[in-house]
Amino acid sequence: MKKAESTLPAEIKKLFESGKLVLGEERTMRMLKNGSAKKVYLSNTCKVDLCQDVKRYAALAKIDIVEVPMTADEIGALCRKQFGVSILSVKA
Repeated sequence: MKKAESTLPAEIKKLFESGKLVLGEERTMRMLKNGSAKKVYLSNTCKVDLCQDVKRYAALAKIDIVEVPMTADEIGALCRKQFGVSILSVKA
């Protein structure tokens, strides 16, 4: 299910503030492998090979993927981080 582009930043910010959002490649991959992720967000600047791996594991676990039309730096700023964040996941 796709969200309207204007509501994605608000949704990500709300999830971050609630503590349900996990930032980063390693933690997200771990959650995908053990099935503890509910949804994954990918930035439009995510590395191609990493993006393919995430999509493969998400398909196996039947986890939704949302491609966010924002760069990693924009997502990092949205989550109040001083670095880019290309992958986010939501705890189940």
